[in-house]
Amino acid sequence: MLYPETPIILYAAGPGFGLPEASSYAMKSEIHLRMAGLPYRKDCHGFAKAPKGKLPYIRDGQAVIADSTLIRQHLEWSYGIDFDVGHDLAARAMAWAVERLLEDHLGWAALRMRWLDPVNFARGPAQMIGATPHASRDERRAHAQAEVASELHAHGIGRHSEEDIQFLATRSLYSFSVLLADRPFLLGEKPCGTDATACGILAAILTPFFAGPLREAALGFDNLYPYVCRMLRRYYPEFDLGDWPTPDLRPVTELA
Repeated sequence: MLYPETPIILYAAGPGFGLPEASSYAMKSEIHLRMAGLPYRKDCHGFAKAPKGKLPYIRDGQAVIADSTLIRQHLEWSYGIDFDVGHDLAARAMAWAVERLLEDHLGWAALRMRWLDPVNFARGPAQMIGATPHASRDERRAHAQAEVASELHAHGIGRHSEEDIQFLATRSLYSFSVLLADRPFLLGEKPCGTDATACGILAAILTPFFAGPLREAALGFDNLYPYVCRMLRRYYPEFDLGDWPTPDLRPVTELA
């Protein structure tokens, strides 16, 4: 296996919202770095220079790579890493399909839960937005919420009612729960690349820092909460899970 000449720099959000990394996608990339055992350091002050206007991105020598999936590709191609080692093409294809379900659907529902739920927004994202010489804190908060609402609308999920979003997101939770079954990780006894994605998205939903029907739905599947805790303990051993109470587990939701 190859190693970088100098530690990779991961530009991320940093701890927050009851999580070791507040950004689901930065958590994904950080877990990939830890899975690979590559040396890295974390910079939580790089958002203003993000090449694509979002986190995460990395600097590896002279190369700057933005987007968590492209970061994974860079790590695999540059350092000879196979995050899905030991699995056949069918399993790898299934893992990719699950990743798309998580990022292209469920992740947007999680974003809405944080930013458009008034209580969650006031407790979480709003606290990260301060005043500037050109705008008050309230103006900047309203602008940030409007930007997120516009992104959700452009994606398509924001065009639905709250009830419809909840129904659709619960189907995605159900699908992941069924595929995970009683295995410790998505493809078996060892984590694969998509487990990093799943941990980032599901931890954002299940953190006790936030509340709401989406979190309640996730708690209704008896394998999701233990799965996230298992991933966090494995890849963030320094993180104290003391604030994550044992959930009141209920039967898996039945969907037609």
